[in-house]
Formats: sequence, C-alpha cells, structure tokens
Amino acid sequence: MDRLELKGHWNELKGKVKQAHGDFTDDDLRYEEGKDDELLGRIQQKLGKTREEVVDWLKSLG
Repeated sequence: MDRLELKGHWNELKGKVKQAHGDFTDDDLRYEEGKDDELLGRIQQKLGKTREEVVDWLKSLG
C-alpha cells in the first residue's frame, strides 16, 4: 500500500478496521507520519497474518 494512499485514507480505513475487528484499540491503529511499517506490524501481529495479507485486506476495505 502506497504511503500517500495509507495516509490519505487512514481515518476512513481505521473505522472499517474497527468495525471488522472490534478488539483493535486507538493505540493499535495510531498512524504516525513516516511509521507506516510500524502500523502495519501492529495490525499484522494482532491478526496473525503476513504483511502481504494485511495490505491486501486493507486494500479490500478501501
């Protein structure tokens, strides 16, 4: 997922992620400039999926 794509749509995606998986907290989904990989890592760890699976899942929500 392109950094600008993630940054530009993150607030919308964050809501969809929370709807799909209610156990995510705001801290889990906190977006910080330049730390896209950390965000994807937190999601990956919580879901137990690979990075590619997480990226594909996020794209499917968008």
